[in-house]
Amino acid sequence: MISALVINLDDSTERLAFQCRQLTHLQIPMQRLAAVNSSDILIDRYEQLSNGWERKMRVAEVACFLSHKAAWQYVLDTDKPWLILEDDALLSHKTADVLTALCSQVGEVDYVNLETRYRRKWLSKKVKTLIAGYELRQLYQDRTGAAAYILFPSGAQKLLKRAEYSAPALADAFLCRSYELNAWQIYPAAAIQLDQCINYDLKPPVSFVSTITPQNNLKPRANNLYSSIHFKCRRLASQIRMGWRQLSVLRCAQRMMVPIRNSDFEV
Repeated sequence: MISALVINLDDSTERLAFQCRQLTHLQIPMQRLAAVNSSDILIDRYEQLSNGWERKMRVAEVACFLSHKAAWQYVLDTDKPWLILEDDALLSHKTADVLTALCSQVGEVDYVNLETRYRRKWLSKKVKTLIAGYELRQLYQDRTGAAAYILFPSGAQKLLKRAEYSAPALADAFLCRSYELNAWQIYPAAAIQLDQCINYDLKPPVSFVSTITPQNNLKPRANNLYSSIHFKCRRLASQIRMGWRQLSVLRCAQRMMVPIRNSDFEV
């Protein structure tokens, strides 16, 4: 069984309790990883880390990236695959079976995304049957989602190497653009974030306010015109890279929505 590594802030006790209940019910072993707190990032450090993406990042977004980076290091240090979970991820009842089946993929894949966020992805036309009702499709292009993914040591090594020369980004953006990963998608998805329940006609078992982008939390402005121009150039370059990526996989991939099996999520 692949165990869950739950990223959780020290003061988010309700979220941790939710994950403990959920993972205990699913009989998935778990380990808590203390998330980086925004308040622990000094202003100078924040300025150093927040200006290298396509816009100036919020301090909470920087903290989220650093938390995921710590999870990648944990995977590499323990030398075994982990299901990395943000503490508001809702899992399918079949997740334990999915994890058991994926144990055989060590050495063959780097990263498996369990999540969907009601956006289309570029997935392989060929499929591998994983368990009854669930498949593996190679993931060529994603846009969002870092709430539930399985990371193998080989993938952790690649992500940490990229982090040595690439500036911090939104955690999901960093993952989605790491094209060196041998990445796969569970189809249909075996996880969603709680804020996506409404898109899939599910009643959320609990309700949490986002700790990354709370209401009325405006995006920080660029420090100056020079930085603003750099942000725009990076966005343009990113769109070009994604377009090229999609063109390069047209023969073997197709753009599609990843559904869920509602009956596997309902209480």
